[in-house]
Amino acid sequence: MHSTLRKLRHALVVGTLIAGPAIAQDVAPAHTETVKRIMDSQSFKTAVDALQKDHDRWISEVIKLTEIPAPPFKEQERSKAYMEMLKAHGLTDVEMDEEGNAIGVRKGTGGGPLVVVSAHLDTVFPEGTDVRVRRDGTRLAAPGVGDDSAGLATLLSIVRAMDAAGIKTKSDIVFLGDVGEEGLGDLRGVRYFFTKGKYKDQVKYFYSLDGSSTTRLTNCGVGSKRYRVTYKGPGGHSFGAFGLVNPMAAMAQTVVEMYKIQTPAKPKTTYSASVTQGGTSVNSIPNEVWMEFDMRSEDAKELDRLEKRFLAIVNQSLETENFARSTKEGTITADIKLVGDRPAGRTDEKTDLVQLTTAAFLANGSKPTYECGSTDSNMPMSLGIPAVTIPRVAKADRSHSLDEWIDTDPESNHTVKKTILTTVLAVSGAQ
Repeated sequence: MHSTLRKLRHALVVGTLIAGPAIAQDVAPAHTETVKRIMDSQSFKTAVDALQKDHDRWISEVIKLTEIPAPPFKEQERSKAYMEMLKAHGLTDVEMDEEGNAIGVRKGTGGGPLVVVSAHLDTVFPEGTDVRVRRDGTRLAAPGVGDDSAGLATLLSIVRAMDAAGIKTKSDIVFLGDVGEEGLGDLRGVRYFFTKGKYKDQVKYFYSLDGSSTTRLTNCGVGSKRYRVTYKGPGGHSFGAFGLVNPMAAMAQTVVEMYKIQTPAKPKTTYSASVTQGGTSVNSIPNEVWMEFDMRSEDAKELDRLEKRFLAIVNQSLETENFARSTKEGTITADIKLVGDRPAGRTDEKTDLVQLTTAAFLANGSKPTYECGSTDSNMPMSLGIPAVTIPRVAKADRSHSLDEWIDTDPESNHTVKKTILTTVLAVSGAQ
């Protein structure tokens, strides 16, 4: 029996390790032709030339935006600065909405679907973090320099290239710098944009500029549920009150039982007991302790199944502790608070958006891989709006760390920006 279980667990682990991204399949001829028509046009070639000449300005704007702090829930200064940058680029209807998103519109000639191109304003770093940029050759290093300052700057570079070539599109294109993408921000910027903002129910295609690669195309949104569970009890002296119920024991029981849950390797589904705190002293039974838990899945149904099992385990841990020890001074209770709720979603590979984006990658010399991730695209995907996340830069590493860096190598980043330009023009009906 034990041997069988070991083999099963080994198979699950191996399955997880070898389950890689899907390689892009053939593109419908009509989409390939659309991309070819755009790239063969003189206006596109002029725009590409403008992108190349814009490289130094792009670097300067990456630095400028990085050095405006944008800690969680405090992105206002960067949002104001970005809104002014959108205005300076001649966009219309420039505003900061009630959630703090910076928005500008490049008007089309009419008859095309509303397209959104976004990058997020916030970083994961707390207030007071040193965000000064350090240069070493072609590398820029600083907290948040890639995620997502580079995306914001790349977005502006695309606008300038279109303007330099006088390119017109049928679609109105909304350029969006959104707040609250990271961590407990819980996608609040795009959540507001799609459920309460002025463009609610109007968007047909959505792009998020996030990540570093020349091949990654994220069309699958990993959903997540995040809880903070606070366990409470009467507390007491560790020696004198020994035998009373202990909230720490209930919390530990939750962790032990949670880590017995078997989840599928595909769709990939995971969980983690992440952060904990509480208690008053080493010689006291704590009256309160808390822990944060993270659950994720590529599939909404699997995530729902995992969440329900987790909540049942929390309640079971309370019952177990209250039965095992004395409740004469009070019982153990739990305050269960949902602190993160990112919906799962997927944009099918056969949709026009993914097909045109794939054709743009291929035409620019990159064969994209279809991958899953947790980005701003999760929100529109969950609403049935075609959305993908594509790279903002070619090379980067150490994201979410103090030594985060991007490489500003002109050639590889030109490929990324040229691919973004191609795909945006393809979906917005460039004329």
